[in-house]
Amino acid sequence: MIQNKFIASSTFRLALLYVTLFAASVLLLFSFIYWSSVRYMAAQSDAGIQTEIQTLSDRYERAGMPGLRRLILERITRQQPTGSSLYILTDPTGRHVVGNISRWPTVEPEDGWLNFRLETRDRDNPETHPARAKKFQLSGGFRLLVGEDIQELKAAQRQIIIALGWGVILTLVLGLAGGFFMSRRMLTRLETINQTSQNIIDGDLKSRVPVSARGDEFDRLAINLNQMLDQIQELMESIKQVSDNIAHDLKTPLFRLRQHLESLSKLSEISPEHTQALVQSLSEADRLLGLFNALLRIARIESEAVKKALQPVKLADLARDLAELYEPLAEEKHQALDVVIQQSPTVIGDQDMLFQALANILDNAIKYTPANGIIQVTVTEDANQAIIYICDNGPGIQADDHEKVFQRFVRLDHSRSKPGNGLGLSLARALLHLHDAAVELSGNHPGLCVKVEMPIDK
Repeated sequence: MIQNKFIASSTFRLALLYVTLFAASVLLLFSFIYWSSVRYMAAQSDAGIQTEIQTLSDRYERAGMPGLRRLILERITRQQPTGSSLYILTDPTGRHVVGNISRWPTVEPEDGWLNFRLETRDRDNPETHPARAKKFQLSGGFRLLVGEDIQELKAAQRQIIIALGWGVILTLVLGLAGGFFMSRRMLTRLETINQTSQNIIDGDLKSRVPVSARGDEFDRLAINLNQMLDQIQELMESIKQVSDNIAHDLKTPLFRLRQHLESLSKLSEISPEHTQALVQSLSEADRLLGLFNALLRIARIESEAVKKALQPVKLADLARDLAELYEPLAEEKHQALDVVIQQSPTVIGDQDMLFQALANILDNAIKYTPANGIIQVTVTEDANQAIIYICDNGPGIQADDHEKVFQRFVRLDHSRSKPGNGLGLSLARALLHLHDAAVELSGNHPGLCVKVEMPIDK
């Protein structure tokens, strides 16, 4: 997992791009060096042949054929048996006069130059070497061929290619190693910030990004993030304090008001009309008290940094208990409530909290599904994840509103005629979030499917 995250990181891709561009630049530079070196070596060899031809031609003009023959023999005698200089002089009839080549090469010239394969005179280890020569026409019909065995030149060119190839490979290795080191270091620093962010998401609002003594750009970023988190925490605590104070301050007078209304409803001298009005007022007071209780409970759950003592919970049993509780309500609306147990996963959690969260979701499904509708609760598992589906064939929710319905007090237009305060799904998500569970809405065509996914207890 760590290796995959490293390879997928932007720092590694940036380092890899830099290494690729640098290697391409080095390859172009080495190619130019190779081309320049080979061209220079070939030019030096051709210039040596041209100079040798000019020297022999001058000797022929001054001393005639005997002088030319003596000079060629001296050159052949001075060099080693495996020397690189090549000579052949033929008369007008093509007969060999002097030289260390037995016959004239049978190749077509290219720009006046002959490139051919030469058999060495080493009887113990006969080989064929590449050779390059140039012919020269002397007066009197004599032809002179002067060349070189370019085996060493070709070997030097191969050595240059090998050296440059190793240079490119070494550049790639060192570049990748340096990119790996720099990417690893940057990824470590970024992972620290990500871990701190995850801790804050999980409820630890006091978690902060560590700051080193280096004072680099990551430390400056950490300082700014910590200052921002301090301010956000302060604002959230202020809002929470104000909300809690309002809820507590209003809850007490509402409770007293309800007691007064209940006392009035028990008086015998009031008229039936007044009794009915008092009953309605009591109902509204109960609704308001339930709203404030739900608000306080959501705030307490969302701000809870340490989870309660959790225990294994069998989701199949939980789903059956849930259906047993809501089956009378579904029958009252002539609805079919089915429970399908495909697998029976066990999760770690608080059974009462999970029951409350799923009950809120199922209550919504029953509330908004029309008469003779079908509601199905399915328990299954997939890839070490326990999954509960609560699906209905009611009016459903538009895809754009799937996230909106989890916000507090949000009620869509078609649900405003139904009783409720828009806190049921908010409370369900808060309870499920405390269990590391994910909630996802999708269409059921028609209707709505609520998918709850949480880790299985291993």
